[in-house]
Amino acid sequence: MVRHIILWDFADGFTDEQKEEKGREIKQGLENLIHHIEGLVSIQVHLNSLPSSNAELMLDSTFTTKEALEGYQIHPEHVKAATELVRPATKNRKCIDFIEE
Repeated sequence: MVRHIILWDFADGFTDEQKEEKGREIKQGLENLIHHIEGLVSIQVHLNSLPSSNAELMLDSTFTTKEALEGYQIHPEHVKAATELVRPATKNRKCIDFIEE
């Protein structure tokens, strides 16, 4: 299995209420990809970071293979969610991909 984890902060200028709303939209949009992308085993967006965290959002996803992850990255449904929901609302993207042992 291949894990794909991303951390973001919300973009500047959002109120707490707007962050909650944008977070819910991102969560719904990304988690819905489980129904559209072959090789995507699990996907979850975490929004409730503790004060000790240095990121506000986390995507935790698992793929059957490295090729499945590559397919996800260019899949039209993923590109749409990233372009319309994630990128306008976030900054400071950090990513780690690894083979789960």
